[in-house]
Amino acid sequence: MARALVPLAEGFEEIEATSIIDILRRGGVEVHSAYLPGEFENDLVTGANGITIQANISLKNVVVSEYDIVVLPGGWGGTNRLAENPLAQSIIKSFAEQGKWVAAMCAAPYALHVAGVLSPRYTCYPSVEEQIRPADRIADEKVVIDGKVITSQGPGTAICFGLEIVRQLVGQESYEAVRNGTLSTFC
Repeated sequence: MARALVPLAEGFEEIEATSIIDILRRGGVEVHSAYLPGEFENDLVTGANGITIQANISLKNVVVSEYDIVVLPGGWGGTNRLAENPLAQSIIKSFAEQGKWVAAMCAAPYALHVAGVLSPRYTCYPSVEEQIRPADRIADEKVVIDGKVITSQGPGTAICFGLEIVRQLVGQESYEAVRNGTLSTFC
């Protein structure tokens, strides 16, 4: 079974995190959400809009080799914490170094950029590219895959993002089953 790690940092975008976790689980991917150790050492992580989610594990207990992908939901608060946290950055780099999938959406491609693993072709929330590489942003695609990096634009594209991850990790049949089952024909 494919396994995904979804780091949650205070200020994450709730629509994105819950959509990612839900779609991946529907697709047969085992998902672990992880909280950042340190300032907010608590498995209860509050998002940008005041919704609290209970994470499964601490990021300090993550063993990268046990996962196929790391998936970062956006939200500037959470993204900045992931970009500034040495452990989070080390884990993101380890996924890339081990040839594993790395995915981020909305503001979170910025955390990939800081880690030095963002691919040449990417998308993100409009205006975030100003913090990255403005000329390289693909503005007209909901989801961009470049090598082993998957990026997406924002809350409204979260289901499409999750579905594309399902397709890459589990296959077309699971992608179609989840897409049809959730009436996500717009993806």
